[in-house]
Amino acid sequence: MQKCISIFFEAGYSTSASANQNLDFFKGVIMTDRTRTGIEIIEVSLLIGILGDALLRATPWGLNFFLWIAALVGAMTLLTYRRRNEIWSLQSFALHGALIFFSAMYMWQDSDELRVFDFFAIVAIFSVLMLPALKIPVQFAGIAHYAFGAFWSGINAALSPFFLLGEDIKWNAYAKSGWTKYLAAVFRGAIIAAPIIFVFGALFVAADAAFEGIVKRAFDIPTDAVVVDMLWIGVIFWLVAGYLRGAIHGFPINGEVVAAVQVVPENPTSISVTQPTAPKESNSESTKAKTPPKTKIDWRDFDNTLLPKTFTVGVVETSVILGAMNLLFGLFVALQLPYLFGGMELVQSTPDFKLAEYARRGFGELVMVSFLVLPVLLTGHWLLRKDSKANTKVFGILAGIQIGLLFVIMISAAQRLLLLTGNLGYGLTTTRFYPMAFMSFLALVFVWFCLTVLRGERRQFAWGSLWLGLFTLASLHVFNPDDFIARTNIRLMHEGRKFDAHYNRSLSNDAIPALLEGFSSMSFENQCIVGNGLSGIREKFENENFDLRSWNYSRSTARQLLNDNLAAIDLSSCPVEAGL
Repeated sequence: MQKCISIFFEAGYSTSASANQNLDFFKGVIMTDRTRTGIEIIEVSLLIGILGDALLRATPWGLNFFLWIAALVGAMTLLTYRRRNEIWSLQSFALHGALIFFSAMYMWQDSDELRVFDFFAIVAIFSVLMLPALKIPVQFAGIAHYAFGAFWSGINAALSPFFLLGEDIKWNAYAKSGWTKYLAAVFRGAIIAAPIIFVFGALFVAADAAFEGIVKRAFDIPTDAVVVDMLWIGVIFWLVAGYLRGAIHGFPINGEVVAAVQVVPENPTSISVTQPTAPKESNSESTKAKTPPKTKIDWRDFDNTLLPKTFTVGVVETSVILGAMNLLFGLFVALQLPYLFGGMELVQSTPDFKLAEYARRGFGELVMVSFLVLPVLLTGHWLLRKDSKANTKVFGILAGIQIGLLFVIMISAAQRLLLLTGNLGYGLTTTRFYPMAFMSFLALVFVWFCLTVLRGERRQFAWGSLWLGLFTLASLHVFNPDDFIARTNIRLMHEGRKFDAHYNRSLSNDAIPALLEGFSSMSFENQCIVGNGLSGIREKFENENFDLRSWNYSRSTARQLLNDNLAAIDLSSCPVEAGL
């Protein structure tokens, strides 16, 4: 009770204060809560920045990246629970778990491609986690919302610290409470003590050589190292603070929060932001008479009613567009069917038709076709007029035919890849493997498209597609692409195909176990090429100072295998050019 009275006294309030004065008072209290949130964001971001400087400067990333992301996820979780627990959900928990998982993958495989995909997956998840603060349920958001989440995350990371430092935190009010009220006194004391310490320290240095050595070693700090450290900490602090501010508050201004306060609660020490109360009945009728109703567009759940009717499509336009596409796709599929069922024999027996031309020319183009069909169908479905059930029915039939033809085209693309990398082909590479993996992901997405969009559940399509992508990427880590590529090429070598030693030795450390296992079966020339390449990798390991922050399972295993096996390999008779 005394605390409540003191709060009223300090704010200049009395029992006869007007309603407007009470409203101003509670606005100030709300700003104080926002100030506390801002201070917590600054404190957490500064710690994350210092941790990032201590961990992330060691490359290549491994254990350090996992620890840093885990710390950031922990900070986000803590802030959300303390300040915006209403936006926390099971979906948020799953996304935070995915962040931990893909950051942990930096400790497992060493493939450059997988690490790039992991990084973009982490960025995508952070983008989706921005949506709950914007009052958009992530499980019902569309692809456009996800894209906006990525855009909004970048905007907040770059600009939100200005709002955080300039608007959210009321420095004058905050400095009167907590530990910050002692900062000014500490600062004044430090200013006064500095010259005194300098004078006495100089006398002690002049009096004793040992003390002089201690002082010199203590202050012998490279200036460039300090600048780099401060730059790392500053950049990470700025980006993290901006992102966290956006993920907690959503919008850069807090006018909506203040405007939500209409009624002053009886207990001023327990304040919560409530929805605006309805006006009195006596005023509601006059308000309706004076202010005509306005239609409000909610960008969080928009459809094609925002567009003029000219820009939407009906049953005729849908039939023409998808019908023409189905005709084109059907013609192409009709030409591919003989090759699909005829196999390698038909390809080889066709006059003036070479295997390389058939496989190389078609695979990449068909993967691109598979990719482009998805945005065409999604855009067409969004532009479809909903005034008639016939529009939806016709679109569903034609889109189903389109997807069926597309699956045949995907099978044709897969066949071309198998021919290109099979027993009579040219071996497997990352540029052939990853497009195939991407097309497999697209096949899953099109199945999900049929189960959601074509059944009237479009709002669930993006959420399911996101997790299909994350699942596909996680499966690639288990599959270990570089190891699979090396083993496939060694198997083809055993079957009489040419082995590209220069390419296979350029794969990541994930392929080193396979190369060492197949080393004895390689030709002398290939042994020289691969052996010199592996020797160079071991020499690089030896010249590098081991840093636990960069620890990675694949690199650690490769290091140990090279130390255990290369000593028994004699490369003295190999020509010099074999190492190039």
